[in-house]
Amino acid sequence: MEETSLRKRREDEKSIQSIEHKTTNLQKELGLFSGICIIVGTIIGSGIFISPKSVLSNMEAVGPCLIIWAACGILATLGALCFAELGTMITKSGGEYPYLMEAFGPIPAFLFSWTSLFVIKPSSFAIICLSFSEYVSAPFYSGCNPPQVVIKLLAAAAILLITTVNALSVRLGSYVQNVFTAAKMVIVVVIIISGLVLLAQGNTRNFENSFEGTKLSLGAIGLAFYNGLWAYDGWNQLNYITEELRNPFRNLPLAIIIGIPLVTGCYILMNVSYFTVMTATELLQSQAVAVTFGDRVLYPASWVVPLFVAFSTIGAANGTCFTAGRLVYVAGREGHMLKVLSYVSVKRLTPAPAIIFYGIIATIYIIPGDINSLVNYFSFAAWLFYGLTIFGLVVMRFTRKELKRPIKVPIFIPILVTLLSVFLVLAPIISQPAWEYLYCVLFMLSGLIFYFLFVYYKFGWAQKISNPLTMHLQMLMEVVPAEQAPE
Repeated sequence: MEETSLRKRREDEKSIQSIEHKTTNLQKELGLFSGICIIVGTIIGSGIFISPKSVLSNMEAVGPCLIIWAACGILATLGALCFAELGTMITKSGGEYPYLMEAFGPIPAFLFSWTSLFVIKPSSFAIICLSFSEYVSAPFYSGCNPPQVVIKLLAAAAILLITTVNALSVRLGSYVQNVFTAAKMVIVVVIIISGLVLLAQGNTRNFENSFEGTKLSLGAIGLAFYNGLWAYDGWNQLNYITEELRNPFRNLPLAIIIGIPLVTGCYILMNVSYFTVMTATELLQSQAVAVTFGDRVLYPASWVVPLFVAFSTIGAANGTCFTAGRLVYVAGREGHMLKVLSYVSVKRLTPAPAIIFYGIIATIYIIPGDINSLVNYFSFAAWLFYGLTIFGLVVMRFTRKELKRPIKVPIFIPILVTLLSVFLVLAPIISQPAWEYLYCVLFMLSGLIFYFLFVYYKFGWAQKISNPLTMHLQMLMEVVPAEQAPE
């Protein structure tokens, strides 16, 4: 009996090893070209349809505006190279969390997790849904701006729809993502080709005296970077494809060096395309820049632009919800949020509580906020932690010399990116202070209260508050811990 059991166990182990070996081979099927495509597809999203107007409003002239777009691409490339070193040095999942944990300990790591859950991810979701509602409503309010109540209601409806889709079915959420991903590339190509044709026809009047009227300040440059870098958001996620690449230590840096400049070229060409048919004043007055471009260039097929931009933004919002819902789920599992957020639906096998929680926070953001204030709010928080994470890379060069670094960037690169991050965080506050920065700082610091009450000390009275709430929500939503979910 024991021999039979032992033989069976050995066979199971061999079977598992065989499966793992096949899985590893499958994951190494991506070459350099595939890596570049993943980078381009990850970064290009709704930002390029939102940010041109805001970047121009801070720079006030065409020339500096195009320079900012190029500079944002360079900064994103340097930041991505730093994250490539971190990702191959510390191979734990969780984004910036394990990097901050290794460099500075649990408190900065927890504050990143807290800020991501309540500030960075929900505000990103809200921004994308607001941009979706602006582009959907723009054709119905030709010649004037859509009422704010219409924009906010449409954005809330988009959040509700996307949250429901992802809470109901993982397969349905991924299907929606696949359908809409191609739309953003189609509309980007259409706009760029149309612009190049117009340039070839001699539509260069708006590029004459392109630096005239420029009024620069540190705050304006910082805010322009905030809006430009929003369009590059996702550059810090690129080290996640390491396991899927053949020869990753060669192909990952090459994919970054080729892929992000390729995105930068697309963004600059899209802005050039806009300026072939609109003056700086007309672009600033446009409610939806791509829609105005379509009306002037593609008529009578101009309806294609808002349709495909809507597809692009809804796809980006769905992808954000799909991944951020898992972030809330992991935080709940690690004890950093209510335990019920780590539960899964008995019927649907989705992290429904986490996704619904995420949708509620995003909906709260769209009530008082507009796109510009939310972008500033998001960028301030994001670059505070991007800078701290890359500074951690510098620190670990001296404190963790024993760690293997398959990819090692010259140390001046993380130092430069850290200094630029400090500038991006401080410059807008000093020259153009706004309430959203204060709210963001207060909210981040409030995470310390939660950390010491529920995570570090685990006071009995705090547990007495959270445990009954968890049990009540568990019964109401028909959810169980992941390990108890049916297969």
